[in-house]
Amino acid sequence: MLRCCYRGVMVGAVGAMLAAGCSTTRPGAAAQQSKAPVAAEPAPSKGVDKKQIEAHAHYAQALIHDLDDEPALALKEFSAAAALDPSNEELVLELTRRYLLLKQPEQALEVLTKATAVPGASGELFARLAAVYLQLGKHDQAIQAAQTAIKRAPGSLAGYQDLYVIHLENNKPRDALMALDQAAKTPDASAEFLIDLGGLYANLTRRAPLLKGTVNSNGLAVLNQAVKLDTPDPRLKMRLADDFNLLNDPTNAAKIYEGLLKNENGIATMKGDVRSRLAEIYLRDHDSKKAAEQLEAVVQDDPANSQAYYLLGSLAYDEQKLPKAIDYFQKTLLLSDDFEQVYYDLAGAQINVDKPKEALATLNKARAKFTPGFMVEFLTGLAYGKEKDFTNSLKHFMAAELAGRTAEPGRLNRYFYFEAGAAFERTGNVDEAQRYFEKSLQLSPDFAEAMNYLGYMLADRGVKLDRARELIEKAVKLEPKNAAYVDSLGWVLYRLNRPEEALAQEQKAIELSPEPDPTLYDHLGDIYAALKQDDKAREAWQKSLSLETNDQVRKKLDNAGGKKTGNS
Repeated sequence: MLRCCYRGVMVGAVGAMLAAGCSTTRPGAAAQQSKAPVAAEPAPSKGVDKKQIEAHAHYAQALIHDLDDEPALALKEFSAAAALDPSNEELVLELTRRYLLLKQPEQALEVLTKATAVPGASGELFARLAAVYLQLGKHDQAIQAAQTAIKRAPGSLAGYQDLYVIHLENNKPRDALMALDQAAKTPDASAEFLIDLGGLYANLTRRAPLLKGTVNSNGLAVLNQAVKLDTPDPRLKMRLADDFNLLNDPTNAAKIYEGLLKNENGIATMKGDVRSRLAEIYLRDHDSKKAAEQLEAVVQDDPANSQAYYLLGSLAYDEQKLPKAIDYFQKTLLLSDDFEQVYYDLAGAQINVDKPKEALATLNKARAKFTPGFMVEFLTGLAYGKEKDFTNSLKHFMAAELAGRTAEPGRLNRYFYFEAGAAFERTGNVDEAQRYFEKSLQLSPDFAEAMNYLGYMLADRGVKLDRARELIEKAVKLEPKNAAYVDSLGWVLYRLNRPEEALAQEQKAIELSPEPDPTLYDHLGDIYAALKQDDKAREAWQKSLSLETNDQVRKKLDNAGGKKTGNS
C-alpha cells in the first residue's frame, strides 16, 4: 500500500469541493426548497492549482480502491493522478513499480519520461528510468539514465546498481565490476550503502567466477569500511555477516553472528537464522562440536525445525554416534515426511547398528512414497545382506545397478561393485564375484578392502594364488596394522605351501586383532599342522572352538586326536 503523500491537503481539497456544491446530490431540489438561486462554483483562489486538486481526488479514490482490494481500479486512479501531477515523485515511483510488476514497462516509461522532465527530478527517478529502459532492451538509454541517477544522487546505490545490472546483461562483467568499484569510492557512504554494495560484489563472484579473486578483495574492502561504522541495527549487522560469508570470509562472518547472539536485543525473530548460519560456518570448518551446539539451540527454540534435526543427525552419523543419529533422523521424518534423503540416511544408520528389519521397514516406506531408484534398492540389498539373505540381497543389488545405469551412473562407484561382489561370493558365484571386485578396483586401484576380499576369496579356493598374493600384499602395504589383511597374507602363504612365512603373518594378525577371532586361530591351527607341530595345531583349534562352534574345525581336531571342548 502506498502511504498517503497527499493525505493532509486531500481532506481540505475534497471538503472544499463538497462545500462548493461539487456533489452530485440534487442541487436543484435544494435550491427549490430554500427558494434561493443555486450557488455557482467559486473560482479557484489565487495560488491554488486546479490540476493538483484533481490529482488529489484521483489519489484519494485510488486509496479507496486499494482498501477494497480492487488493484486494477486503483492503478487507473494512480495513473490519472500521476498524469496531472508528474512532479510527485513518491506517486510516480509507486505507479511505475506497479507497472513493472504487471510487466508493462511501456506504460512505466511514459510516466517516467514526464516525471524526469520536471526540473530537479531526483536520482531515484532516473534510476527507475534506467531499470525500465533495461527491461525494454534499450541498453544505451539505460546506461545514460543510470549515469544521470549517479550524478544527481551519488550517495544512493540505485544508479550504480542499475549500471552494474546493465553491464551484466550485456555480458560485460569487467564493466560491471568497474561500476561497483566506482560506487566504492563514494565519500561518506552510509553503512547500509556499503553493506548493500558488498552484496553486489558477492553476487558478481557467482556471475563472473574468472574475476573472483579481484571481486572478493574489493568487496571485502568495502565490508571492512562498513565494520568501522559499527551500525547498531541488528538487521544490517546480519546482512553484513551474510556478505562476509558469501565473499569467503567466514571468520569475520562468525564474529558478527556471535556478537549478535551475545547482545540479543532486537534479534528475537532472526535468532534461529543467526544460529543456522553459524552452524553452517562451523560445519565447513569441520568444527562439529560448535555446529552441534548451535543446532541444539535452534531446535530448543524451534522444536519444529526439521532441517536442524537433519543436520544434527548427519553430524552424529559422521561421528559414528549411530543411535543418536537414528533418533534425529526419526524426528526429521516426523516433521517432514516428504524429505526423501532422510529415509536413506536413517536406513543406513539402522543397517550399521545391525537392525536390518527396521531398515527394511524404513525403506518400504520410502518405496511407497517415492519412485524407486538406486538408493532404495542398494540399501535394501545391504539390509538383506545383514540378514544373511544373500539371494534377496543380490536381487536388489542388480535392481540398483539397472537404476544406476538408467538414471544415476555416478552411483555405480567402487562401493557398489564391492558390495555386489560380496553378495555374489556369498551365493557361490565366484566368477561374477571376481568380475565385480575387479570393476571396483578399476574405479579405485588403491581400494584395500576390495583387494583383500578378492585376494582372500581366491586364496581360500586355492586358485590364482599369485594374483591373490599380489592383491593382499598391496592391501597390507596400505594398512599394515589391519589384522584381517595380515591374516589373509598368512593364509595365501599357507596356500602357496610356505608355512614358515605364513606362521609369522598369522601370529602377527592375532596380535593386531582387537579381540580373539575364531577364524585366525583356525588358520593358525592349519599352519601348525602343515609344520607338523600337532600339539600347537590342536591348541589353536581348541581356542577357535572355544570362541565359536564350527563343525569343520571340530573335525580337524577330532582327526588330530584332540579333546573336545565344553563348547564343542
